[in-house]
Amino acid sequence: MTSTASPQARREFLIGLAIAIIGAVLFSAKAIFAKLIYRYDVDAVTLIGFRMIFSVPFFAAVAFWKARSSKPLSAGDRLRVIFLGLIGYYLSSFLDFIGLQYISAGLERLILFLTPSFVLLLSVLFLKKRIGMIEWLALMTSYAGTVLVFLHDVRAGGSDVVLGSGFVLASAITYAVYLILSGELVRRVGAMRLVAYAMCVSCVACIVQFLLLRPLDMLVQPVPVYVLSIMNSVLCTVLPVFITMIAVERIGAPTASQAGMVGPVSTLFMGAMFLDEPITAIQLTGTSLVLVGIYLLSKKKA
Repeated sequence: MTSTASPQARREFLIGLAIAIIGAVLFSAKAIFAKLIYRYDVDAVTLIGFRMIFSVPFFAAVAFWKARSSKPLSAGDRLRVIFLGLIGYYLSSFLDFIGLQYISAGLERLILFLTPSFVLLLSVLFLKKRIGMIEWLALMTSYAGTVLVFLHDVRAGGSDVVLGSGFVLASAITYAVYLILSGELVRRVGAMRLVAYAMCVSCVACIVQFLLLRPLDMLVQPVPVYVLSIMNSVLCTVLPVFITMIAVERIGAPTASQAGMVGPVSTLFMGAMFLDEPITAIQLTGTSLVLVGIYLLSKKKA
């Protein structure tokens, strides 16, 4: 019995791992699409507006389905969902896309990949969590890798790199706050339901922001902008959210998060392939340090 069950269990695990890797690569590719869209007369407000215009039908459909099959949220939970949607997927995404106007896709992904360490540090500051030696080692290793790539890019890009990195760093911190605050709510509401509701809030906020800050004629763009925006919405926003949920159900959150370590590496090589961003020894070294640090952190959490 064990001999037949073991290969089947192994196969299921490998399928789940492959799903998690696909989700991580697709989510990381949003930086590539953003840089390609920025080649046209498009700014961060318009970019994220288009991204959410094409994403909202999918999330609204899932939210409607979940609302019909679940009991209504309390007034307090509704307010929490609205706040999480605004800080986690609206503000964090907006800051990220602003930063991408100034820095490489590879550096952006490295900075965002520090989010787990920010979750840990915020837990120490506000939840009084103790931090062990392995966790300190993981943090220092990850930060050393990011600083290495950052200094390399500053020498090449100057003050714009500092400005862009600041925006992406703020994006990582706001998303870490979202993750901490969503912990209790996700147990009551459910992961897929919470994501669908929060994404609907974010979509509405991004679209309203666009309508308030930009004239309607900004909706008229070259055909490549529409094509890239649709691909950014479907491939890098909608699919990764639900693919990651499927992976978590199959192999668990710790393993799925470790599979996400392919994100910075995939962005580095996609940036070289589609954006002609150079891959240097310093970037590879810095990326390796970040991956080692996050791996240590994830093993400690597991």
